Amino acid sequence: MSRILLIARREYGAYARTVGFWLSLLAFPLFAVLGGFIPILMRSNEPVREVVLIEEGVEAQGLAAAVRNALKDDADRRAATAREAAEKAQETAGAAGGGAAGNALAALTRPKMRIVAPPAAITAAAPGEAQDEVVRHYLGDEVAKADRLDAVVFLTRVNGVPAARVWSARATDDTVQDFVRGALKAANRKAVLETAGIDPAVVDSTERFRPEVKAFSPKSAGAGEVSFRDKLPQIIGLAGGFLLWSLVLTGASILLNSVMEEKSNKILEVLLSSASATEILAGKVLGVAMLTLTVLLAWGGIGAAGLLSTFPDTAAMIGDVLLHGGLLGYFAAFMVGGYLMYAVLFAAIGSFCETPRDAQTLMGPIMMVLVIPMFTMQMAIGTPDAPIIRILSMVPFFTPFVMMARLPSDPPMIELIGAIAGMAAFALFMVWVAGRAFRAGALSDVKLSWKSFVSAARGGGK
Repeated sequence: MSRILLIARREYGAYARTVGFWLSLLAFPLFAVLGGFIPILMRSNEPVREVVLIEEGVEAQGLAAAVRNALKDDADRRAATAREAAEKAQETAGAAGGGAAGNALAALTRPKMRIVAPPAAITAAAPGEAQDEVVRHYLGDEVAKADRLDAVVFLTRVNGVPAARVWSARATDDTVQDFVRGALKAANRKAVLETAGIDPAVVDSTERFRPEVKAFSPKSAGAGEVSFRDKLPQIIGLAGGFLLWSLVLTGASILLNSVMEEKSNKILEVLLSSASATEILAGKVLGVAMLTLTVLLAWGGIGAAGLLSTFPDTAAMIGDVLLHGGLLGYFAAFMVGGYLMYAVLFAAIGSFCETPRDAQTLMGPIMMVLVIPMFTMQMAIGTPDAPIIRILSMVPFFTPFVMMARLPSDPPMIELIGAIAGMAAFALFMVWVAGRAFRAGALSDVKLSWKSFVSAARGGGK
């Protein structure tokens, strides 16, 4: 046992003492925060497009006004949505969190485009190629930036229905085109209804109507209206599944690289002279497990500190769900089972390899399989009882991730117990199989392949 602990301490210290480990540990929370704010920053820094509207002919009269009205209605909807979201955020996250959310949502109310007066040169040019040539000039880089346009929209009617030609400065920018299409569609719908004898005021009020819809469920906290507190377990379950996936794969990959490096540097042979292959494998798995636990505690501490300082009410609700909902205990069980399965497998693969290229023979198919939970965990929130989700949650390789995402929906206890028992049995089986393969790989120079790996697992190096 002392040799196992010595190997575990050596394995832990080899990574924990490096600056790169702590930098990478802090990088995940940083990128997680940036991942949430970058879309908002991108949207808030997106330029407002300068757009010119030109009605072509008498039959196009009123279409420019329709586009302007659509732009105003869009701005009103954005403002209303931002206000509602800010109010909900303040109710669930407290005053500080609500204010921060409100400020972030306010950035999303910026309009995508602004209608500007057309340059005299465009309106004075003769319709057709001459006018198009002037438009190209104002959309090009040769014109001064202050006079440059982002789009010019020619509005007309074809066979009595609205149509448009949209010139854009960037060929890949469809923003103005999509908006104009929606505005003309609404204008045509309004015209058709008015032609049918419906009062224009009624049409306008119908277009602006925004129904208030509230969700109710007998499974909500108060057996009535659904609140953010009722949705929080699903959010935590999904986040827990992704966190498990990240931690397990990170720890297993560290173990793979460690064994592979020691194999190539002949360090593994030196270790085998003073400890058995089983002790080396157990020590390495324990050492990296401690490293993974360090990462988990660091991420948890950073997340808890951030929530308590910005969203104290939400932090209290999350703590209540974790401590009284049983999610924390299941997370620990899935963490142990998932880590054992993948850690010993990756360590066994590493014992056959001296370079990353050697490991690609087996790692490619394994990583393709591991992508499956990433797609199914999101589906497990909305449809946790779907047959494919239930089946995948019972597959030991996927159980830690998919079942974690299913937990908040209260899966049948028989399925939960069966999944955990199956995962535990399979983890022990993997320890036995991978232990034999590790022993054979560490003591031989056989190149890694499916055939050599299976042969080693069956024979244990005999």
